[in-house]
Amino acid sequence: MGTFFANKKDYLNKKWHVVDAQGQIVGRLATRISRILMGKGKTEFTPHVDCGDGVIVINSADAVVTGNKEKTKIYKSFSGYPSGQRERTFERVMQEDPTHVIKHAVKGMLPKSRLGKRMITRLLVYPGKEHPHAAQLAGGMGQALPREKKTVKKEALVGQK
Repeated sequence: MGTFFANKKDYLNKKWHVVDAQGQIVGRLATRISRILMGKGKTEFTPHVDCGDGVIVINSADAVVTGNKEKTKIYKSFSGYPSGQRERTFERVMQEDPTHVIKHAVKGMLPKSRLGKRMITRLLVYPGKEHPHAAQLAGGMGQALPREKKTVKKEALVGQK
């Protein structure tokens, strides 16, 4: 039996998945999302073809991190100008833009190529429960992913050191 090679035309109609980030650990959630975007769960996965599906993430403001990362994790960016390096903590990023944390984590797990840039465009992240993408989910084209069993409540993280 020969090896299956996917063609681009086989994956023009992509499914959409809804992921609820409430109480989910950011890194574990990003792993699940990146596997869907790449299409790794499909039997006809081919590394050089964009065969993944789209993902809509809701409640990104309620995603959590374990340990003391809420205060110690630092996101760095550089504008390209002298003295243009910015450092922000996880807490500050979550206050300013809660969608950035999940986008940043997923982007780091995708291929660093044109294919990865195309995959990240199919990631739609929203801080609340509402999203304007009912059309993608209509007609059986989308499905909600089951929640991961390992969840952490924010109250449990407050007392940790």
